Amino acid sequence: MFDRRSLLAGAAAVASLPLLGRPARAQIDTLKIFVPANPGGGWDQTARTIEAVARMEGLIKSAQVTNLGGAGGVRGLPTFVNQWKGQGDSIMVGGMVMVGAIITNKSPVTLSQVVPLARLTGEYNVIVVPAASPIKTFADFTKAMKANPGAVSVAGGSAGGTDHILLGLIAKAVGVDPRQTAYVPFSGGGPAQAALLGNQVTAGTSGWGEFEEQIKAGKLRAIAVSSPARLPGIDVPTIKESGVDVELANWRGIFAPPGISDSQKIAAFDFTEKLAKSAGWKAECAKRGWSDEYLAGDAFARFLDADVKRIEATLKDIGLA
Repeated sequence: MFDRRSLLAGAAAVASLPLLGRPARAQIDTLKIFVPANPGGGWDQTARTIEAVARMEGLIKSAQVTNLGGAGGVRGLPTFVNQWKGQGDSIMVGGMVMVGAIITNKSPVTLSQVVPLARLTGEYNVIVVPAASPIKTFADFTKAMKANPGAVSVAGGSAGGTDHILLGLIAKAVGVDPRQTAYVPFSGGGPAQAALLGNQVTAGTSGWGEFEEQIKAGKLRAIAVSSPARLPGIDVPTIKESGVDVELANWRGIFAPPGISDSQKIAAFDFTEKLAKSAGWKAECAKRGWSDEYLAGDAFARFLDADVKRIEATLKDIGLA
């Protein structure tokens, strides 16, 4: 594991280190951002926001974004590892979805082969039911699940993704076999909403933004959020408030390619810290409803190791790993 402290200590004696391949105090000409997903999704939005904020803050002159989607990032990850190796002016955007995809696809290339720079943001899930549902609270939901897990259908995103993992964690926490849950995967928030509004499923889960409009319109009832504490401006109890010890964030972060020098690693951490602590980044997070989950260097690497183990265990419980 990269020892950030020792490198930072050594950096104090160096007058000028390469900032992603250029002098530490100089502006980057072109930052290359690799997105292992198609344009328009969450990782792509993160990349475009990084570009906009870094330009506004004077950290870069321009950026070049490359998209290569497929299989939750598993298609693009080998390209970043093998073809972007040693490129100190490059970063990759990724997140929790990729962790699950690597496991379910049994990918030979994993995040252990890149340099974890920082977790930047997180989005917590909300669990909703149709407005006319007899389920009024999260306690009602878990009671119904324990009574007959196969009868409590839950709509969410792709199998093995964040939504499916959350249901698996909840089931295990309340003593239900995760393999017995009735998870109904959809390709996007629109079809999942349609199933909920048509009373075709018992409940649904996704990021708050997916269901916010229908919740505010009174067509869906939010019964719990997966955050450690109540979300600002959202009067919905957490899962933990119901006595179920589960929390989960669909986090997003950035990584450097393998094969870069120690000085380039230091500079990459420096760039990331300046970006994450800038007023521009904080403003964008607030505007987009992203939770600021900044965690850098070795702390992020330790978090990543633990998250991989937790997700792998959950996917095994579900029967997908």
